[in-house]
Amino acid sequence: MPRAVIGKEFGPPESYAIEQFDPGPPGEGQLRLAIKAAGVSFVDVLTAMGQYQFHPPLPFIPGSEYAGIVEAVGAGVAGFAAGDRVFGSSMGGIFAEANNFPAANVNKVPGAMTLEAAAVFPVNYLTAYYALADRGRAKPGETLLVLGAAGGTGFAAIQVGKHLGLRVIASASSPEKQAAALAGGADAVVTTGAPDWRDQVKAANHGQPIDIVFDGVGGDATELAFRTLGYDGRHLVIGFPAGIAALKTNLPLLKSASLVGVQMRDHSLKRPQEAEANRRKVMELAGEGIFNPTIAERYPIEDYVTAMNRAFSGKAAGRVVLVMD
Repeated sequence: MPRAVIGKEFGPPESYAIEQFDPGPPGEGQLRLAIKAAGVSFVDVLTAMGQYQFHPPLPFIPGSEYAGIVEAVGAGVAGFAAGDRVFGSSMGGIFAEANNFPAANVNKVPGAMTLEAAAVFPVNYLTAYYALADRGRAKPGETLLVLGAAGGTGFAAIQVGKHLGLRVIASASSPEKQAAALAGGADAVVTTGAPDWRDQVKAANHGQPIDIVFDGVGGDATELAFRTLGYDGRHLVIGFPAGIAALKTNLPLLKSASLVGVQMRDHSLKRPQEAEANRRKVMELAGEGIFNPTIAERYPIEDYVTAMNRAFSGKAAGRVVLVMD
């Protein structure tokens, strides 16, 4: 029987356990998948701990991104067959060897993409594309400053930014993470936490202010980054693992700049047609090989505690993946 990582209550990774889990046959509109790889993110662990902005029902199987093989096709589903390589996202139910998912949320994996890469693709790249193309109103020739550039959404923002014609400056804390950002396409890197960080950013942009900040970090970094913006600058708030910042409201006024929230789930609920158009575009670009996520560490499902703690630490220079086989 398939297995899954299951928590009877919210808590740290150590409070979860591997148990037998058979999801049964797919229902109408569903696909039953043999999950082969699952992305592990900071938000996945936060949700498993019961500390995210919404609480899923218990018992809970963590995870939000997957890739695998279609085992069975439910009634009313067209375009899929047993054996298809597929990937997608879901709010939970991922750290498992098999599960059922709505076919509407599943996509076929592009031929050139591995299942492991596909498992960490959808959430990061859909978020980055929505943030920059929609909320950020990015225009070719503008400059993008990416905080947490070696993280999942940060790395995706580098590649999406380059596709949109932006000059990308990546902020990362270590030489290893900076090398990953440059390999992903960043034009320049600066050192997160350095005393002269703002001077580094200014030099990297040839003395000019920044147009867009992609902030998936929060904490003290938010105000520092906001101060780098120029006229009509846009500071995109993606997340705040370093803490919720307290930005002085005189800064947006003095700079004629905007603080913009990015919440992809809310966008999907409030404007589903726009969200679907974004999804189709991102999948099209993935099929062309334009977007390529980077994987830092792989763990078997038995090592889910280590994988979750590594993802939560933010120390990996790329994504953490659970491999089911």
